[in-house]
Amino acid sequence: MAMENESSVTEFILVGFTDQSQLQLPLFFLFLLNYVVTVVGNLSFINLICLNSHLHTPIYFFTFNLSFIDLCQSLVITPKMLMNFVSEKNIISFTECMTQLVFFCFFAHSECYVLTAMAYDRYVAICQLLVYTVTMSPQVCSLLMFGSYVMGFAGAMVHTGDMVRLSFCDSNIINHYMCDIFPLYQLSCSSTYASELVDSIIVITVVIISSSIIFISYVLILSSVLHISSALGWSKTFSTCGSHIVTVGLFYGSGLFTHLKTSPSGSMGQGKFFSVFYTNIVPMLNPFIYSLRNKDVKCALKKTLKRIAN
Repeated sequence: MAMENESSVTEFILVGFTDQSQLQLPLFFLFLLNYVVTVVGNLSFINLICLNSHLHTPIYFFTFNLSFIDLCQSLVITPKMLMNFVSEKNIISFTECMTQLVFFCFFAHSECYVLTAMAYDRYVAICQLLVYTVTMSPQVCSLLMFGSYVMGFAGAMVHTGDMVRLSFCDSNIINHYMCDIFPLYQLSCSSTYASELVDSIIVITVVIISSSIIFISYVLILSSVLHISSALGWSKTFSTCGSHIVTVGLFYGSGLFTHLKTSPSGSMGQGKFFSVFYTNIVPMLNPFIYSLRNKDVKCALKKTLKRIAN
């Protein structure tokens, strides 16, 4: 995709998370810590899955890809965000801005599809246990992931293509810490109606389809669990699905609040605050959510540490 359009603007200035000077340094160290924990946590989780054969199962295959997406999302967003806190003027070129946008959209869309695939996997594991190995074969899992990335890439191309076609000829100050869709629309000096309509249709379609599949999967799981009388069965089901439910809640919840506009003046500050959750907080928490109460991961960690020690 060509990153050229008829804009007179060749670079943008990112305002950052806040313009309060007394908060810049504390926030820099806070988000630097967040960045280190996110990178180390997700890399460790990825390596743990690779090094332990008993984790080579469908659910950990999807979790592996989820960690990979979270790691990449952090690498795309956080370094430029950290620059906002220590530089007087954080400049990003038009090409760099569009590149960041396409990767951000790609990983955000892909994460939606991966979370949907994980919900389907949990449904098959609990409700169709006898045919689980056949239904969730390596070929099926690979196709689900391939489809997730392809659809994520297609969505990202449409979002970025809509943005590249716009003209930017007046203000070049983005009231955000990254190149996001709606802050960029506010700077365009050409009509954004068609682009906003297309982007809204894509986002709404993705959210409705993925959330519907997740919801239906858990309704069927709940219906199946209601027939389990033992407390052990309930506990096992909750431990199997609990981590995924928490991740889905955090990801979709923060995304929803990001795009809810309470007032024209406060909506952008509110959007920046909640967008931090799915660009910084969720990627940091996911490795811990999937490992703290997980016996398989704890066992794999102990085995890996023993190997390192020996």
